[in-house]
Amino acid sequence: MLAAAMIWGSAFVAQRLSLDAIGPFLFTGIRFLLGALVVSVFVFALRRGRRSGSDHNDQRDDASAAAFIARRPLFDAALLRDGAILGLVLAVAISLQQIGLRYTKIANAGFISSLYVVIVPMLGVLLRHHTGPGTWIGAALAAVGLYLLSINEHFSIMYGDWYQLGCALVISIQVMLVSHYAPRHDPLALSIAQFVACGLVCLAIGLAVEPLRLADLLRAAPAILYGGALSVGVGYTIQVVAQRDATPAHAAVIFSMEGVFAALAGWAALGETLSTRALMGCALMLAGLLACQLLPAARKNTLSASAIKDANRPVDNPIDIPAHTRETRHAESA
Repeated sequence: MLAAAMIWGSAFVAQRLSLDAIGPFLFTGIRFLLGALVVSVFVFALRRGRRSGSDHNDQRDDASAAAFIARRPLFDAALLRDGAILGLVLAVAISLQQIGLRYTKIANAGFISSLYVVIVPMLGVLLRHHTGPGTWIGAALAAVGLYLLSINEHFSIMYGDWYQLGCALVISIQVMLVSHYAPRHDPLALSIAQFVACGLVCLAIGLAVEPLRLADLLRAAPAILYGGALSVGVGYTIQVVAQRDATPAHAAVIFSMEGVFAALAGWAALGETLSTRALMGCALMLAGLLACQLLPAARKNTLSASAIKDANRPVDNPIDIPAHTRETRHAESA
């Protein structure tokens, strides 16, 4: 998971460098189609392994879970429809992020676009979902951090930061839609569908409004390979595989490091530096992201432990009743 966070954070450098060669829509379109291809290879290899395992198990139990999984169709009309919806929303979010990188620093883009971690539970309030104090604490820390990072002493905000904030808002909607659609489908197959939809939409817009020359594509090839094959393809695959053995809170802590790796990558590759004020803002935003994820998890664990303790506690055990109470009860019964 840490490798995935490092790949995603450093991918902001590839996204920025690509803007020197091709337009944002062309880059996003090619990037996500390439990422879909990489994930597809992983899915079909996994599916082939499941099918081989199910054929072996069929000799003993034809109704095995492995046989059922292997025989299910990978894509159906419902999955393609839901993937198309997710892909359209994802196309808007990533396009905002890519365009905004022209006008802001990589650290700003990495931290601000990660604010969806705070925004998602806040949007849940509109749907009457319970939002605990940890979310509001995280939101307050993130808001102060955003102020220190993006708004200078003249109370002006970097133009590109508006795009990154818009990206975080749209990604929040996309995350909520994923929570709605994902239980109905295979998660990797749904990801392929949304990546293809996102790629096709952005590629179509890019071909219509942006210049395309072979020389420019060759210049952007390293950035496309890193942003597509590694960030979208390998990074997402690592996330899915690694999270099978990790708690959501543990995963949230590691994935929140994406902004930190983005800042480090911007400094190492492009020489971008941050003022003390901006560094304080980054620290507060990271604290807000972690508070939003860890405090509710800690409260849930505490309540669960308390419930288990109460359930195991004997009811009206004579040992737990004071002596004078036992004597009173004995006298009354007499």
